[in-house]
Amino acid sequence: APTRDLDIITDLQPHTFFERRGNDLYTTDPITVTEAALGAKIEVPTMDGRSLLRVPPGTNSGQKLRLREKGVPSVRDSGRRGDQYVELQVVVPKPVDERVRELLKELEKLAPEDPRKELFDRAKA
Repeated sequence: APTRDLDIITDLQPHTFFERRGNDLYTTDPITVTEAALGAKIEVPTMDGRSLLRVPPGTNSGQKLRLREKGVPSVRDSGRRGDQYVELQVVVPKPVDERVRELLKELEKLAPEDPRKELFDRAKA
């Protein structure tokens, strides 16, 4: 029989958790205020299962950390993989009872901080 071309039609659907950009994967993972402030080692989902990620002390919401070679295997470069970038979202606790409310007020007194201190100066520039 004569040789013929084989056409393959694929329909790629976006994943509900991982976002792919080239060979890199992007995720958004929640962390607690305590983990963000003090630092922690947390487990995050990867294509290969779970992986440990070190969160440095003083991490802000929206900060991105990289897991090397936890992305998609390269089609062009055998043996190489992309990276996985984890955007951390700090989950603020809800003051569900008076004790939590008191502790948050005490923290504010012990470590007063104004994250908007230079906001208006930057807006004028």
